[in-house]
Amino acid sequence: MSSCPWLPADRTLLFDEIPCSIVVVDRSYTIVDRNPAFAAIWGDGLGATCHELTRGRPGPCSGCPAEKTFRDGERRVLAQNGRDRHGKPVHTLVHVAPVHDAGGSVSHVAIMSTDLTVTRRLQEEYQTLFEQVPCFVAVVDRDLRVVKANRLFRRVFGEPDGERCYALFKHRQEKCDDCPAERTFGDGGTHTSRHVGVSRAGEETHYLVSTAALQPGDDGPTHVIEMALDLTDLTRLEREKLEAERLAAVGQTVAGLAHGVKNMLTGLEGGMYVTSTGLKRGDPKRTSQGWEMLERNIGRISSLVKSLLAFSRGEGPRPSRFDPGEVVREIHDLFCQSAARHGVELRVDAGAAPVGPVVMDRDGLRSCLENLVSNALDACLVSGPAPCVIDMRLLERDGTVTFEVADSGCGMDYDVKQKVFTSFFSTKGAGGTGLGLLLTRKFVQQHGGTITFDSTPGRGTTFRLSFPRQRLPELPPEGGPGATDPECGSSRRQ
Repeated sequence: MSSCPWLPADRTLLFDEIPCSIVVVDRSYTIVDRNPAFAAIWGDGLGATCHELTRGRPGPCSGCPAEKTFRDGERRVLAQNGRDRHGKPVHTLVHVAPVHDAGGSVSHVAIMSTDLTVTRRLQEEYQTLFEQVPCFVAVVDRDLRVVKANRLFRRVFGEPDGERCYALFKHRQEKCDDCPAERTFGDGGTHTSRHVGVSRAGEETHYLVSTAALQPGDDGPTHVIEMALDLTDLTRLEREKLEAERLAAVGQTVAGLAHGVKNMLTGLEGGMYVTSTGLKRGDPKRTSQGWEMLERNIGRISSLVKSLLAFSRGEGPRPSRFDPGEVVREIHDLFCQSAARHGVELRVDAGAAPVGPVVMDRDGLRSCLENLVSNALDACLVSGPAPCVIDMRLLERDGTVTFEVADSGCGMDYDVKQKVFTSFFSTKGAGGTGLGLLLTRKFVQQHGGTITFDSTPGRGTTFRLSFPRQRLPELPPEGGPGATDPECGSSRRQ
């Protein structure tokens, strides 16, 4: 324990135990006493001068606070930097106080230092983080003036210079309608919102800003920190993605239209062939039959275009009650002439028992069967000169109506099977859109059904569309869109 003639005996213990370093110097700046906390940082030091021990200087420091206190007897508080006994930098908060002798003169000076090294390091780390963080950071006061901003903020929006945040962020002279900083000043909470600003270069800047209260006072926070994440590049990518999706949707619509029209053109070609041969032979019956095929397929093209327009408005299936066997026979009539010209036999098997009327989208079912028969015909043509057969079957078992299209064509290998329902995948090269089976599956799912297939390379493929009756859509209200005539079963839609 130190013997301190300038301290009363009952304060000597406090001098030794206080967690701050204390040193007492005389007028020659020689250390005459120090507590253990001082010795732990700078060493024993007794008999050395303070400037030698803490600064490594041979003479008094410029502006020495001890020298000033010896001269005027005033107390002083200041921050100082030095080096400890190991040569490491030490940052301290220094309190300098005079010690008077019996005559009232300043005989010694007591210097108490609080180690701020850790605090200083944390401040430097905070400042580095504040400056280098990869988002806009600003501190605003109650008037919404920016009092501090980090490097990225200054680079994009310019120096604050006391301007209000909305003037810097948006180049406007009035407050934003939904200012998150103002809301935080009002309730002290954290708020997040997305905004569009203007950089100092005049470029549109998108950012997500979050605000939090700083320095809460009796009347609420005195400052608010705004942290904004730059979303400009992300917003541009979102726009490009939406544009790409829009173009893809347009492409799918066009490809779907082309796919449907291609099937109908097959029917038109058949009708033209029948009409032409009827005219050449002078056969009015055959000519009339061909003309009916032409009229029917032109009407179907018109119906397809109207359906695509309805689809673009987001409309779902338009169910009606009809005989599914009639649709199967129509598809047979549509493709039989074309199949025969290529040496392919197209057959219809209606099953042992007739299938009763179903409630479905008639045009959609027709398009599905057209896709399947068209694909089957293409598979037969690829398989080579050997005779091929396409069988269309309609049957009902345990309340499930099933449509089958089976061909004896080339079949599919494993890789093709895995990609059958992939958008734009086609085995037909430039002649196919890759949408037929994708659209067929969509129709089946909309009607609560399932689509399955079996295929063996070199032996052919069978597709099955199965529709449980309890999952089929209900008829629209009487007289509504898609309502049907109960007597003839034909749709009233024009």
